[in-house]
Order: sequence, then C-alpha cells, then structure tokens
Amino acid sequence: MIRKRQSKVAFQGELGAFSHAAAMKLLGSEIKTLPCASFREVFEALAGGLVTHAVIPIENTLHGSVLENYDNLLEYGYPIQGETSLRIAHQLIAMPGVKLRDVNRVFSHPVALNQCRLFFQRNTNLRAEPFYDTAGSVKMLMTEHPAGAAAIASKEAAGIYGGMILKKNIEDDRKNFTRFFLLTKQRPRLSTPGMKWKVSVAFATANTPGSLFRAMACLALRDINLIKIESRPIVGTPWEYLFYVDFLGSLSDERVKSALANLREVTQFYKLLGNYAPTP
Repeated sequence: MIRKRQSKVAFQGELGAFSHAAAMKLLGSEIKTLPCASFREVFEALAGGLVTHAVIPIENTLHGSVLENYDNLLEYGYPIQGETSLRIAHQLIAMPGVKLRDVNRVFSHPVALNQCRLFFQRNTNLRAEPFYDTAGSVKMLMTEHPAGAAAIASKEAAGIYGGMILKKNIEDDRKNFTRFFLLTKQRPRLSTPGMKWKVSVAFATANTPGSLFRAMACLALRDINLIKIESRPIVGTPWEYLFYVDFLGSLSDERVKSALANLREVTQFYKLLGNYAPTP
C-alpha cells in the first residue's frame, strides 16, 4: 500500500463503489474521498487541485479495457503512480424487508449488469435497469424506495447504505478482476530494485509496412516482456491508430532506457504514461 499524508482521492461512483475499495487498498482506509459522477469529473478534480490523487479502472478480465480512460490518460497527462486489482463480487441488494419474489427490476452500472447475464437468464422475471454506478444504485434504493427494485453492487455498498443482500456472488465468473491505476500530479517515485515494476507508454507509427513490427522489436530485441498492447483510433485521422503498451521493467534499467530511446526514434508520436509498482 502506498501511504500518503492527508491524501484526498477522486474516483467515479459513490462510497462503496469498487473504485472506492481500490482507492483504500492503494492509499489506506483513512483517506478523504471525492466521489464523482463520471470519469472526466475524476480527471477534472485532479486537474483543478480538488484532490491529491485519482483512482480509475483501466481493465476488467470479463469486460475488457475501459477505453475512455485510455483516452483520458493521454489527454490529461497525469503519470500513473501505482496499480492494484480487485476481485469483483456482485451482490443482489434490496431494501430491508423486500423478498426476492417482490423484485421485478434490478439497477446497476451497465458493466455490472453485463457481468451478471447468466443470473438474468435464469431469472427472466427480472429486468436489468442501467444506472450510473453500482454503489449509487443501492444509495438510490435507500433514498427513493422504488417499488419492486433491487440493485447489484458490492457487499460494502450494502453495509454503507443499509441494504440487504438477497443473493451473493451473482457474477457470471468468479475470476472477475478489475485493474485500477493511481494517478497524481506529484513527482513519480524512483524505481526500487527487486520489485516488479511496469512501464506504460503510448505511441503512433507511420502507416507503412513493418512499422509496428519495428516498434515492438525495440522491446523484443532487449528481452523485455510485453504484457499488453491496446489500439485506439486517432481522432480526426480515420484508420490511423495509437498504441498503448504495458511491459515489465524499470526506468532505472539500462535496457529499458535503451528500448524507450529506440522507440522514440521509430515512432511518429511517443508519450511515457508511467513507471509503477503494482500493490498486491
């Protein structure tokens, strides 16, 4: 866990959201929080100095990458300072006294609803209702008391807002994990020898044969372990793409320094997004 004094962190969702849990895992349970309605609000809160840190989801093992946040990383330019992952366990939550037979609609974030498709297939009387946040859907139940309604969220959200869990762990796959990034304006920490550090970069190559191969060779020829590559369209340039790459390594490693220098030479655009150590 990365310990900071008087840290205040922005995240998307309400208290009890999975991003809130990730923030506490990264910064400690005593942090001050700023829940935000959208990912852009999270980045704007950091940009405006309302918080010292921001925590954003970047990838889920079932749903894939959070593409909006890849775009935000590049637009705002705040360095990735840390990373953690959480197992995502979804609970069916209702107001106290409500029975499962009373429920006919279920509110939650669209991603959470999508991760519980088998539950809805087995319970065809239940209608999925998209909402802006998992924990926020529980908060809404407890304040607005909609008839016949339940929500899908974490057990922490049920505890915070006084909801009752009707069914536990209704996600399609128990191996459901989300990866989160920690962002801050503060200067990056120096790499510590012996830790498994990661590097994230974004780049664009010329639209010519072999250009992406040459970029990847900068890593491969130095025995650097590429662990992820993601492509995103370049706005305003149809059929041209940016590539986001994660690999194992530290900026204090001469092989990594050499690889990145080489990558800058063979690409048309290059940006270092961060060098960080995952929090178990």
